[in-house]
Amino acid sequence: MTFLKEFKEFAVKGNMMEMAIGIIIGASFNKVIDVLVKKVFMPPLSLMTDGLNFQDRKYILRDAAVNAQGDITAQQIAIEYGVLFETFLDFIIVGFTVFLVVKAMNRLKDKAQDPKNEIVKTPKDIELLAKLTDLMEEQNSLLKR
Repeated sequence: MTFLKEFKEFAVKGNMMEMAIGIIIGASFNKVIDVLVKKVFMPPLSLMTDGLNFQDRKYILRDAAVNAQGDITAQQIAIEYGVLFETFLDFIIVGFTVFLVVKAMNRLKDKAQDPKNEIVKTPKDIELLAKLTDLMEEQNSLLKR
């Protein structure tokens, strides 16, 4: 089988499309979280800490060196822990949001797989397995008599 034929099968089967959709949604989700942290959560947090801007917080290891003409001869070296704090906050928000989405999806999946639930349509394979289980239990009870 040629390389192009294998690639075509891979792309047509949906693996590539599902991955592309996931990457696009993930990139958009990242932008939403970035705005949520920087424009919604950080301003009140900064207000509570008397106007402290976390993104500008850093520990300076070496100040910038400036010559007599005002030109920078050596760049400032600093550990920017404020950016780390904001990134960590981003991570916590993303993790919590993903947890809520997965929890909701699992709840819907459990409802869909319950054959006794009349509200959500049960997939055909689960429905057939439930009927088989009921029939086997009925046969076992008849044989025990």
